[in-house]
Order: sequence, then structure tokens, then C-alpha cells
Amino acid sequence: MPREHRLLITGANGFVGTWLQRELETRRLQDGIDLTVLTAGHGEVSGLTADVADKSQAMALVETSRPSAIIHLAAIAAPSDARKAPDRAWDVNFRGTMNLAYALMEFAPDARFIFAGSSEAYGASFIEKAGAPLDEDAALKPMGVYGATKAAADMLLGQLAYEGMKTIRFRPFNHTGPGQTDAYVVPAFAKQIAEIEAGLRPPILSVGNLSGFRDFLDARDVVRAYADAALGDLAPNVLGKAFNLSSGRPTQIRRILDLLIELSRVEVDIEIDPQRLRGSEVQTASGQNKAALAAFGWKPKFELRDTLNDVLAEWRQRVKSR
Repeated sequence: MPREHRLLITGANGFVGTWLQRELETRRLQDGIDLTVLTAGHGEVSGLTADVADKSQAMALVETSRPSAIIHLAAIAAPSDARKAPDRAWDVNFRGTMNLAYALMEFAPDARFIFAGSSEAYGASFIEKAGAPLDEDAALKPMGVYGATKAAADMLLGQLAYEGMKTIRFRPFNHTGPGQTDAYVVPAFAKQIAEIEAGLRPPILSVGNLSGFRDFLDARDVVRAYADAALGDLAPNVLGKAFNLSSGRPTQIRRILDLLIELSRVEVDIEIDPQRLRGSEVQTASGQNKAALAAFGWKPKFELRDTLNDVLAEWRQRVKSR
């Protein structure tokens, strides 16, 4: 008899959560999975308003929903936002994870806890390894507030795995796609290009540091991994482990900009904005994805150029509809 899946998604209405809901609905329709999706954030689930940073709300959320798996996306996700409000970042990203984890162990101990961590947790390890793609055994040495909160939550779940929690910790590298806010580099470029095309701003692109290399993914590839971890029949040795989600091919930010300009219909000048420059910057961040391939058969499907084209097309629509 097919297994019934009852998935609770936190942060479900965010950028990644929206794509995850689409992925799950596609699987439900195409594969005939017995699937119920419950969504939570600063919204309602089964009559509850849930702020995961509030322990009593997190406990009530899990007790009411009794999920077969939690996919925990809720976070202060933009590093710039975490830097500006560190108290809130620690409350949501670390304490919120802890609250949900202990609630799950109490009310749904057989459920899986799928954690959306971050490659930012590696921090200084990228520098020490001189930009070589890191595997999951690399030390967590975060250099910013966001990375530190994610690293702490990651380590907490790793410890709880020894107490029997069925957790899978993902460490996704930079991911983008349609629907992402312009707090991130790709949509920040795409938005400006769309506005220039529409004649809403002069043909000058305002940018930060273009010299760094990052391992870019499409969010639609990332949510496939989350869905696989929540729904799949997994080998026993997968539970409790950490997995990079990465391409293994770092791309220079300048190359991202050049590709977007190539896809556009305008000629632009580029201007460095000091406000967009950050301090201690990792020059190259890249990850190995062999472990995710072995455990889930996962590897990226989207080509970077196609992702960028989709992001730019979406920003053209946003600008047009103003």
C-alpha cells in the first residue's frame, strides 16, 4: 500500500517555498502520490498562526499537523537582512530550527526533518581551500551572521541525529530563479536591465564586487532535492547526513552580468556602487555534489543561461505591469 505523505513546509510562501509547492503539486498529479501539503509561516496552518521562533507556537504547529516530514525553509534568508537584525536572525534561523526539531521529536518522532541550510556555513573554509570545491567534511567556519545562524542550526540537527532524529541537512549554494527579490545579485541585475529596457532609468547598471566566483543553481533544481528527501525511499545511511547542493562549477559574478546584458536589448554602462560592496568577501565558493548524487540521484538540470533568461523575462513582466 502506498505511503501517505503529510508534509509541513515552513516559510512556504517565500521564493523557494513557492517553487517547492509547485514541485510537490506536479508530483502529486503526475505520480499519483498520496500527498497532503500543509504550509506555515507568518500565516495559518490548520487554524494556527505560526512563528517558529516562538516555542509554544512551534510545538502547537507540529502537534496539530503531525507531519510525516517537515521541510524547514523559514529563515531570515538574505545575508544583508541578517546583518542588520542579528537578534531576529538568531531567533528565527537557530532557535526556530531548535523549536521545530524538539517539537518533532516529541509529537512525530518517526517524521523526517529536512533542513534548508546554507553553503554560507563553510565561510573561511573556502579561503583555506583556495577555492577548490568543498565536500561535506569541510569545517563550518562562518564569516557572517547568516552563515553562523545556519551553521549552528546545522550542527544542532547533526547532534540530534545521534538521538534518533531522522534529519537530512542540505547545504545549498547560491540559487536563483524567477520570483526572487532584488536583495540578491541576479535579480538585482535583471531588475535594472528590465527598467533600462523600458526607459525607466538611464542605461547605467549599479553593481557591487564583480570579481568573486559563486556556484549558482536554479531554485527549481534545489526544490527537487527537498522533495526527494521528504518523499523518497531512502537508504538508512542517508538519514542524519549533510548534503551539498551545488554544481561544482563556480561562475564569476562578472560573467553573470555579461550573460544578462547579452540576453537584453540594450547597451549599458557599469558603475560600481560603494553601498553594494561588502567587507570580508570570499573570492571563490564552490561545492562538490557527489554525495547528493549518490543518495538521491540528484544533480542540476538547468543551464545557467536558461535560468538567467527566465529571471530577466520575469522582471520584464514585473516592470511592464507597474
